[in-house]
Amino acid sequence: MRPLQISPETAVKLSEKLGIPLEHLMHTPQHILMQKLAELAKEETIDPNGGESDKS
Repeated sequence: MRPLQISPETAVKLSEKLGIPLEHLMHTPQHILMQKLAELAKEETIDPNGGESDKS
C-alpha cells in the first residue's frame, strides 16, 4: 500500500484534527480516512462550537 498523496501541510492538519499520529495517517487506507473525515465533518455540523455550550 502506498502512502496518501497529500501535501505535508494537509497531513499535519489532518493528523491534529483526527487525533492520530502522522505516521499512521499516511498509511491509513483512503476509504477509512474518508470515513473519518465524514464523521468529523458531521460532528462539526451538529456542534460547531466544539462541544462547549452555555445552557445556564
